[in-house]
Amino acid sequence: MPYTPIAINREALTIMDFPFPDLETLETIAEGIRSNMFEGYQPTKKGIEIIRDYCLGKLSFAQMILADKEKRRAE
Repeated sequence: MPYTPIAINREALTIMDFPFPDLETLETIAEGIRSNMFEGYQPTKKGIEIIRDYCLGKLSFAQMILADKEKRRAE
């Protein structure tokens, strides 16, 4: 599957229209997502929300895994 860039808006602080609290967080997460996309990861808005919340400490690792499993079941 070919690499498809994701929508990143640095002025609005969004990735795929999902909001981030600051530019540093957005850039860090965007770089991680881009790297994983080369390995086949297909980001969704829900997936980006899970990653953001984990990186901001809103989700524990166990909660992140559970949220990802629930996201995959819903797809």
